[in-house]
Amino acid sequence: MAKYNALISWKRAPDEKYIDQKYSREHLWQFDNGLSMPASPSHHIVPLPYSNPDYIDPELAFVASISSCHMLFFLDLCSREGIVIDSYADKSVGYLERIGKNKMAMTKVILKPQATYSGDNMPTIDDIKRIHHKAHDLCFIANSVTTEILTEIIS
Repeated sequence: MAKYNALISWKRAPDEKYIDQKYSREHLWQFDNGLSMPASPSHHIVPLPYSNPDYIDPELAFVASISSCHMLFFLDLCSREGIVIDSYADKSVGYLERIGKNKMAMTKVILKPQATYSGDNMPTIDDIKRIHHKAHDLCFIANSVTTEILTEIIS
């Protein structure tokens, strides 16, 4: 079993009353490897100036996490099959929707991976679909959530 740690920290500014709902939600994500990342709620949810659209928000991180995990399995599977990938990009998109009274969820993530290949073992579109399907089945993050995850293959 692997264990992952993250420290999420926030501090109220001295001039913020807090109970008036007028306080910054900017905070910091810190990871075991020493990496720190400024974070904020999405400005679609918490209005400016109490959020910061230049910082990562949990919903973006969720979409990126699914996309990254999927990509890493796809790269590994292609490598094992002798398929050379030169580049890979995914303009994934996630949808936050109301699922009940006062309840929201990331209901769908659409992955839109596009890769370039070289070498003697060029994959067919059927190969690419099959490998993406297997990558989805292996993805730890996809296996951990109830969100619908779709993959749109871009040729």
